[in-house]
Amino acid sequence: MFDEIVKNALSEDLGDGDHSSLACIPQNASGIAKLLVKDSGILAGVEVAKKVCELVDPALVFEELLTDGTSVKPGDIAFYLKGSAQSILAAERTLLNFMQRMSGIATQTRSYVDLLEGTQTKLLDTRKTTPGVRYMEKWAVRIGGGMNHRFALYDMIMLKDNHVDFAGGIKQAILRTHEYLKSTGRKLKVEIEVRNLEELDEVLETGMVDRIMLDNFTPDLLEKAILKIDRRYETEASGGITKQTIRAFAETGVDFISVGALTHSFNSLDMSLKATF
Repeated sequence: MFDEIVKNALSEDLGDGDHSSLACIPQNASGIAKLLVKDSGILAGVEVAKKVCELVDPALVFEELLTDGTSVKPGDIAFYLKGSAQSILAAERTLLNFMQRMSGIATQTRSYVDLLEGTQTKLLDTRKTTPGVRYMEKWAVRIGGGMNHRFALYDMIMLKDNHVDFAGGIKQAILRTHEYLKSTGRKLKVEIEVRNLEELDEVLETGMVDRIMLDNFTPDLLEKAILKIDRRYETEASGGITKQTIRAFAETGVDFISVGALTHSFNSLDMSLKATF
């Protein structure tokens, strides 16, 4: 998946050739470029940049100075690229696109993780990602210190409000889920979303789940729910949780907090690839 994403990105950018470089730079011209960081944050995407360069031109020399997960500031140099000038320019925009966005996600994630310090709560991402590059964005979350929730629809069962409503209720949704797992021989963890304490009581009465997502609960209501669950199931808080409120949610003792903003509302880190002599 990783290689395919990078290949698709290069194909999108290069098409039948980088005609700007082909037009004015001699084929045998060589050069050196540096990846210059222009923002403060968490560096991510260095390994992706290596793959971009490898696919563009295996002869390019990638001299890594900083690794993924490093705290960076304006003026830091992440790596040097040496080799064909045409190849360096062919790789430039694709590697920057990946690195700027991944670093933005990693930086955003770290800012949330820091707010959880001293609690037992883990930070999760969601499926609210850019179509086609989810792998990279969830990788950036890990680099920033967060954890990945399910990757997609196929690797975990999550019974959300619409599933429950279409199934005819919580008990029906859970029972049908277990019939499905048994008949298909699949071994998938089951999570169910509840919207209030009444729905929580239904889940606790029915059982047969691994995790309960408490959606749009206030911290006070969440604390009551956690006491009801009494560690019988993993717990997850979700829905409108911000940097200003996340600490209050974590202090309830909830196991996980999921935040869609990690991958859908971040600021890319500013950086550029500059020729150097």
